[in-house]
Amino acid sequence: MALRWRGDLKDHHVTDEALWLNRRQLIGGAAGVALAGLAGRGHAEGDAALKPNSWEEITSYNNYYEFGTDKGDPKAYAGALTTKPWTVKIDGLVDRPGDYALEDILSKMTIEERIYRFRCVEAWSLVVPWNGFELADLLELAGVQSGAKYVAFETLYRPAEMRGVAYPVLDWPYVEGLRLDEATHPLTILASGIYGKDIPNQNGAPLRLVVPWKYGFKSIKSIVRVTLTDKEPPTSWNKANPREYGFYSNVNPEVDHPRWSQATERPIGGGFFAKRQPTLMFNGYGEEVAAMYDAMDLAKNF
Repeated sequence: MALRWRGDLKDHHVTDEALWLNRRQLIGGAAGVALAGLAGRGHAEGDAALKPNSWEEITSYNNYYEFGTDKGDPKAYAGALTTKPWTVKIDGLVDRPGDYALEDILSKMTIEERIYRFRCVEAWSLVVPWNGFELADLLELAGVQSGAKYVAFETLYRPAEMRGVAYPVLDWPYVEGLRLDEATHPLTILASGIYGKDIPNQNGAPLRLVVPWKYGFKSIKSIVRVTLTDKEPPTSWNKANPREYGFYSNVNPEVDHPRWSQATERPIGGGFFAKRQPTLMFNGYGEEVAAMYDAMDLAKNF
């Protein structure tokens, strides 16, 4: 099992964005300095710019094609999604397979606050204060068998509540995957909240993956199944267009997507004409994760 991530952030009990920001100003004297320090080791590069986006920005500009392809569709239509009760099936190469009720999972986990960069392959970015727990802890609960090499994930497929699945944009249900060392890395979390509140439906309620050094589409939403396997699992965007979407999808400013340069990004919240900023290798988390890819050609394994 991977070593646990040790950030400097200690205060998990925040419920209001304004209060959340004000408390950090009081702690650090200035929001920018305080937030950089609170973000911990995961933000060794570019800490000075690490200021979380507002609740409105984070919850209003989303990709969640099960509710529509426009950025505003998820917020407009995801309210139809029923998230209680919620069960996550864990199966495959595990010692304790089964259907786990979400409340039972959460009762066994340590919920932390993680301030992470979020970088979309469309070359826009956010900074999000997630609440969640390390995926490694859930896998430990299920008991990973020695033959497992990958973790596959599956999103809910419920046409009656997800109007977007009526259109064959992707092969539903949405699926994703990680190598086991990526899945058990201390930076990889399952998020159940933002700003101390329950995660909104449009952001992947009630439980989603967050892998901060990869493009956002790898962080699958509304998870209903986790499968341990010895084979690289299929992923939705790779199945749709393998030339444009590799299995790894690490943030890499040196490897452009055919339709979007990855050298720079547009931070959400600065206005459409705001100055773009350079994209950091592995989204700024290279110190923690680069060693996992030392033997790989990242231009081929994109």
